[in-house]
Amino acid sequence: MSTGTAQRVCFQLQVDPARLDEYRERHAAVWPDMLRAIEASGRRNYSLFLREDGLLIGYYEVDDDDAAQAALADDPRTAPWEAEMAEFFVALDGARPDQGAPRLPEVFHLEDQLAALDRDAASVTTRRESSDS
Repeated sequence: MSTGTAQRVCFQLQVDPARLDEYRERHAAVWPDMLRAIEASGRRNYSLFLREDGLLIGYYEVDDDDAAQAALADDPRTAPWEAEMAEFFVALDGARPDQGAPRLPEVFHLEDQLAALDRDAASVTTRRESSDS
């Protein structure tokens, strides 16, 4: 359940290019227990995007990413899936994929900028109405 203060999280990993088909197959039918663990952690609107050279970009929304990370790390349903998936990635240095994926900083979000634009316009209108009185 969202509290309306969602964090948008984007991360990047590199899948072994020789194993792309197998990686896609595994994600066409993620284990039900893993799906439920992700859901229980608070992650939602979760997507993975895979380029032909193995670049993997993930995105999800969550109210508290640190809490979601901890929930997944502590959930016994996640370790077997993460152990199997770890072999697909290069340069994780032994970290679990759900814990070792570098986050990408957000530099633009359309809705945030539109909201700021609307707030600025409303502020100008309010000031004009006050000065016209």
